[in-house]
Amino acid sequence: MPLRLKKLIGMFLLVALVIIYALVASIFAVARLSESGPWVHFLFFLLSGLLWVLPAMGIIKWLMLEPRTKR
Repeated sequence: MPLRLKKLIGMFLLVALVIIYALVASIFAVARLSESGPWVHFLFFLLSGLLWVLPAMGIIKWLMLEPRTKR
């Protein structure tokens, strides 16, 4: 796969990940945390704000892999 195409795909994957993750986390927060206290909200948003980094690291790691050479 050409490097430019790989970077383009990776960029779209990262943007889609952030948008979808933010929507899912917000929907979950509205549905489940409406009656919770401020500490529960703080902990949820702290953890969910850091958790998206794990799949993003996987995408970035894939982007950093060297392209295979053709034989």
